[in-house]
Amino acid sequence: MKESTLQVKVQLVDEIKGKIDNAQSVVLVDYRGLDVGQLTELRSQFRQAGVEYKVYKNSMMRFAFKESGLEEFNEYLTGPNGIAFSYEDPVSVAKIVSKFSKENDKLEIKVGIVDGKIIDVNGVEELATLPPREVLVAQALGGLNAPIQGFANVLQGTIRGLVIALNQIAEKEQTA
Repeated sequence: MKESTLQVKVQLVDEIKGKIDNAQSVVLVDYRGLDVGQLTELRSQFRQAGVEYKVYKNSMMRFAFKESGLEEFNEYLTGPNGIAFSYEDPVSVAKIVSKFSKENDKLEIKVGIVDGKIIDVNGVEELATLPPREVLVAQALGGLNAPIQGFANVLQGTIRGLVIALNQIAEKEQTA
């Protein structure tokens, strides 16, 4: 093998490994049977969501997953595979492939990775049912805000009661 060919392959493996390591979620799909229009639509949906979709040789992905410590992922690398990387929202890639596979039965979800953990097809489907990141953050903040708001209401009620009591005392003294 020529030195330059080997360098290109090493660079490609490093590129894939970097994407795996930096992604919040990764989903591997078998796109066999999709026509050009369907693939274009899938890529468009990925692009709109900020998801990167690539097709690499399985041998290059095997090396990259091995270097990332995810060797068990390699059992899914058979046949033609497309791989989608989501760097911002771990849910978006699962939502897109889940919805698209329901509309186009030729797209097969094989496996996914979320936060360095391999998840099966059912895990990807469950991930797709979660709300987007912004909604989850808002729900968490709302949950944190509720006790504070309740405490403020209690304090406000106590102060209101104190003011009413002081007004009653003042009125009593005025009449006396």
